Amino acid sequence: MDNPLHPIELRVLGALIEKESTTPEYYPMTLNSLVAACNQKTNRWPVTEYTEDEVMAGLDGLKARGYAASILGSGRVTKYAERFTERLNLGRRETAILCVLMLRGQQTVGEIKGRTERMYAFADLEETETVLQKMMERAEGILAQKLPHAPGTKEPRYAHTLGGVVEAAQVHATAGLPGDRVSALEAEVGKLREEVAELRRRLDAVL
Repeated sequence: MDNPLHPIELRVLGALIEKESTTPEYYPMTLNSLVAACNQKTNRWPVTEYTEDEVMAGLDGLKARGYAASILGSGRVTKYAERFTERLNLGRRETAILCVLMLRGQQTVGEIKGRTERMYAFADLEETETVLQKMMERAEGILAQKLPHAPGTKEPRYAHTLGGVVEAAQVHATAGLPGDRVSALEAEVGKLREEVAELRRRLDAVL
């Protein structure tokens, strides 16, 4: 990608895209909520401790490219929204893949399929790989790349190219668990969270 994004810009953009899809009731986002989303201890790699000033600098960089916008919310509180997917005319499948790659680094096809489930439910690994291939062949500029095998790994990993071309594969985050098992556990946790949120909504309605 020409003029690659800075790591802070990537984290901010990934967080905005994720929350737009998974918690639309809290979107657009305030600066405080966006800082918290960037620095989540779960579903992030690497885990960060960005300050408000750093996140604001990331937002300013994204706004300068037309990838984010400021919105005056209720109570005259400034909120922030992404414009990246609209600007690049991305579909839900490409958006979901880019989001998890921005937030969680390089991943196998199985990991991508499991981790995108809350944003887009791919039918199978074949569909996931087909979309990745299209992203690697995109005429307007490639958005993803397939990396060579890292030492000690069996499956190739994929990375986004929004921060520039990646030179080598890395192994991280899953602490030796098989990719399919990690993906299954994460999908189960996601479902449980959605069930808890639904129960809370029902309880609030009753009270």
